[in-house]
Amino acid sequence: MKTTLSGRRALAVAASVGAIALVLSGCARGGGETPAPTDGETDVAVEASPGITDTTLTFGISTPLTGATAGPGNCTADGALAYFGVKNDEGGITFGDGKTREIQIKTYDDEYNPEKSAANFQQMVADGVFAAGLGLGTPTNRAWREAAIEEGVPQVLVMTGDPIFSSVADSPEQLGLVPIYQQEGAAFGEALAADGQPHKVAALYQNDDYGKGYLEGFKDAIEGASQIEIVKELGYEAAGASNTPNFLEPQITELAATGADVLFHAVSVTPRAIENLQKAAAIGWTPIWFLPSNTASPGGVLTPAGVTADTYPGVYAVGFSDAAAAPPFAESEEGKAYFEAIAEYAQGPEQDGKAFPHCIWSWIGAQILEQAFEKMTEPTRESFMEALRSIDGFEAQFAFGPINTTTDGLPAIQTVSLQKFNGAGYANVDVVG
Repeated sequence: MKTTLSGRRALAVAASVGAIALVLSGCARGGGETPAPTDGETDVAVEASPGITDTTLTFGISTPLTGATAGPGNCTADGALAYFGVKNDEGGITFGDGKTREIQIKTYDDEYNPEKSAANFQQMVADGVFAAGLGLGTPTNRAWREAAIEEGVPQVLVMTGDPIFSSVADSPEQLGLVPIYQQEGAAFGEALAADGQPHKVAALYQNDDYGKGYLEGFKDAIEGASQIEIVKELGYEAAGASNTPNFLEPQITELAATGADVLFHAVSVTPRAIENLQKAAAIGWTPIWFLPSNTASPGGVLTPAGVTADTYPGVYAVGFSDAAAAPPFAESEEGKAYFEAIAEYAQGPEQDGKAFPHCIWSWIGAQILEQAFEKMTEPTRESFMEALRSIDGFEAQFAFGPINTTTDGLPAIQTVSLQKFNGAGYANVDVVG
């Protein structure tokens, strides 16, 4: 079952973030004031923003390239590096102003540390990037959101489901790429309620906008389903989980003691997700699992955890793109071209393009950027943001549904499908069970 979040519901979610709209004043963005026409002049050349010339555009990506989340982090850069590597070899991209440019990607390692991501943004400004984005993480992207607004630097297609990034009033220089957390949580909740069976749910969630967003969506979806009871909720701090092996095993033991038959597992750190899957099996607790899309990879999470189709009654996640690890993908012409590009241009260690879905998501994000580049008629950040927010009905390669950036409060990818792990990959389902 594929679902798309409505604009009205998304705006309500975005409003719940509680951020006050920012009022930007008078300073020009993009490198200075454009001079007024002098007598006799009818056309004045538009002054280009930093990071763009007649032949190149520089795009920055701050993301975890080392540390606990390096696997998916490297993918957020490598998909775009591969896509634009191919495009550059073909001669570049023809922009809306008629000029053909190559896209230069500069990557910055934030180690999933908000302080480092904030410092990376200042380095990107010093390096003169035109725009930045595609990086992984809610706390890391939030760390430089306000600075990007103040500097007038687009922070776009970020890989966080935090709805604040897709609210024009709250985030005029931002746009999210992936579905918001509430939508993923709701997709599982709706399917769990639809099976009509009694369930006891234990919830483990990251104590920030990431974990709380997933849990909010789930709770909203099961409201009124009297057969579903949340028997215990445990939160944890992201900083400790990022750096400490087996950090969440005590919580798994405590939740197992409730006898819950469903575990809502809103955990963002890949090694902790692997450990938790192993721990539950080791102590004989076999609930139905819900995993967020970024920690649900068969190759990157389930296989290392030793999970098979028979380990648990079901492992569910929300998908919104084709899976590179699926055999039909590798056999398709598009899949073959994708893997060739990853092999040629990716920079991550031992990158195969399929262990984590973020490589595909980055490839999709690069296509959306290309659409914006082709539509922007001036070499300015203002023209870019206007073009980026005007994409509607674009059929991106490997995305489940059309791309739409025109709805305030919603990210670029909006169509999701609940999926169940079958031992090799995921298959779309309508009901949990």
